[in-house]
Amino acid sequence: MNLDGARILLGVTGGIAAYKAAALTSTLVQRGAQVDVIMTQEAEHFIGPLTFASLTGRPVYVSLWDAPERIPHIRLVREAHVVLIAPATANVLAKLAHGLADDLLTTAVLAARIPILAAPAMNDAMYRNPATIENLRTLADRGVTFVDPETGYLAERELGAGRLASEERILSALEAVLKRSQSMNGCRVLVTAGPTREAFDPVRFVSNAATGETGIAIAREAAMRGADVTLVLGPTHLNSPPGVRTVRVESAQQMLSAAVEHVRGADLVIASAAVSDWRPQEQRDRKVKKTPEALTVTMVPNPDILAALAQNKGAAFVVGFAAETDAHEAHAREKLRRKNLDAIAVNDVSGGRGFGAQPNSLTVLWGTDGRRELGEAPKALLAAQLLDCIEELRRTAREAYAARD
Repeated sequence: MNLDGARILLGVTGGIAAYKAAALTSTLVQRGAQVDVIMTQEAEHFIGPLTFASLTGRPVYVSLWDAPERIPHIRLVREAHVVLIAPATANVLAKLAHGLADDLLTTAVLAARIPILAAPAMNDAMYRNPATIENLRTLADRGVTFVDPETGYLAERELGAGRLASEERILSALEAVLKRSQSMNGCRVLVTAGPTREAFDPVRFVSNAATGETGIAIAREAAMRGADVTLVLGPTHLNSPPGVRTVRVESAQQMLSAAVEHVRGADLVIASAAVSDWRPQEQRDRKVKKTPEALTVTMVPNPDILAALAQNKGAAFVVGFAAETDAHEAHAREKLRRKNLDAIAVNDVSGGRGFGAQPNSLTVLWGTDGRRELGEAPKALLAAQLLDCIEELRRTAREAYAARD
């Protein structure tokens, strides 16, 4: 694996496996990477900064106050292509899962808008502790990639899971992350996400259970791959991802206006928003008071945002979403044809499945019979798998177009 031009920020934390990070650093440098090292103070109990400085030919950072005039926790992640934490202790993983930033490494990772790869290493009992398992799941849901530890002889003279992954496995994972991080350079992406709210009066509205988590994960993943991303986001309690241009909207009509404006010049459109199909015909200026009588509200159709985007797509590749409760693929294929989409991702939402923080499942359909099952997974992982599929479809479409010319 050639790493010429790769800029890696290596975090070394306080575990016995810290000494293995020196050999890993040497390999990274020999393969052409520029490596900056952040050590935690606990890591210094196992290996000294001088070792890493000698291997990299660059300063090693331990404290927030190392070269404070250069603001290292921001500068280092801005200059790197990827953050690699090896070894990653249970303590550091817990801090990252809870957003704690009490040293240079955790502060830098909190500010990172680049892919993060972590190689956990700890005692088997710590690794299998429910708190650690939950922290790993939380970080994976946010897009952190892990190289799982190996089973073998541990520092405590015990056998179990927790040994730092082999150098070969870490390098393989790093290569995949670096390749992914540059795969969408120069691509302009528009993502719609979240629900819409259709007001009936100042305090009541029609909406649905969508939170926008899937679309936010897609936008985050596309940005980490180097894309220029615009996210049109309906009302949600979730934060938009860092490094993504976000336009907040409420109603379907507002989402339509924003999406049509930003589709111009887009290379890829992913319409994951759960748009309300109808809205109240009349929006009252004042709260409607409760009375014993039945209330009748006339609903009128909302604009079809996905159809409008497909109609105005130009050379863009347009991917729709279909949330279905029955005959999932039949309904999705009909939508794919009727709206002139390049692909569609369909999921089963019967019984409230797929909404909120729970795992989702997706099947991607295209053409007359193209199909790829992505299965059930956390939404961050599904976003990565979906973009892998879309990138492959776009590449195939470009090659077919070039062959016709």
